[in-house]
Amino acid sequence: MTLSTNYKAAAFMALAMSGFIINDVIVKTLSDEINAGQVMFVRGLMMVALLAALIIYKKQRITVRQATSVPMLLRVILEAVATTFFLIGFSNLPVANASAIMQSLPLVVTLGAFLFLNEPVGWRRVSAILIGFAGVLIIIRPGLDGFNIYSLVMLVVVVLAAGRDIVTRMLDKDISPFYVSLLAAAAVTLLGAALIVPFGGWQPMTLKTLGTLILAAGFLFVGYHFIVLAMRDGDIATVAPFRYAALLWAILLGYLIFDDLPDFWTIIGSIIVVGSGLYAIFREHQRNRSVQAISKSATQIPGGRGT
Repeated sequence: MTLSTNYKAAAFMALAMSGFIINDVIVKTLSDEINAGQVMFVRGLMMVALLAALIIYKKQRITVRQATSVPMLLRVILEAVATTFFLIGFSNLPVANASAIMQSLPLVVTLGAFLFLNEPVGWRRVSAILIGFAGVLIIIRPGLDGFNIYSLVMLVVVVLAAGRDIVTRMLDKDISPFYVSLLAAAAVTLLGAALIVPFGGWQPMTLKTLGTLILAAGFLFVGYHFIVLAMRDGDIATVAPFRYAALLWAILLGYLIFDDLPDFWTIIGSIIVVGSGLYAIFREHQRNRSVQAISKSATQIPGGRGT
């Protein structure tokens, strides 16, 4: 892995995070005009069209077995439900607060991989996870004046998204990531259509509203596309920390568009969550290097593997 490749992948990750956050903020501006189900449906149709066009252009294929496998079906269900809860929570919280809670996702994924995939997790990373969760509690402050019930909704999103990411590791490695995104987008679209009436019914959309949703879909596509490039081409230990660029974007856009600034405790909690996540990534990188060194040594010793 060359240094220039990692720099490019890191830039792709930062760009992907900006795409996701800008999409979220754009959708939040529409929360008083149309409900979450309508957003999911209309934006989802646009995403399906974009991804389908890209797949046709690249002449990629997927088998029925791959598309209907248990991990794939579970992943699209988790994606659709997580999107629903996310739109509800994000629309009712300050941008920085919602984003800060979401930064605990890598820690939950690490814990989930340990519990369900039997991936080794040492005491240092377990400690980082516990400290990170303490940071989340500082952000949401249950039982105190600053508590907002929608903070718990965002915690549900974190758990659902972690489940999605864990299931993703079980998918057939030959499946194009664009097909994974397409099937997820289709599931979100269908669920959105089903939720339009329960969430208040269809609202007529002005050209401005429709144009705003098109813009949101464009930024969401940027997020999907560049996160695939980042994770495919870069070293994970180098690229993963740039996920936290989302929090910086959230604070900036929250202030510029909604005049929201995180309070003292939200900032403290965010620092703890991000710091814990970075440390967990560092420890994972150190563990992988140790495993690779042992494996390399074994191939060089007579009687070792590979001889």
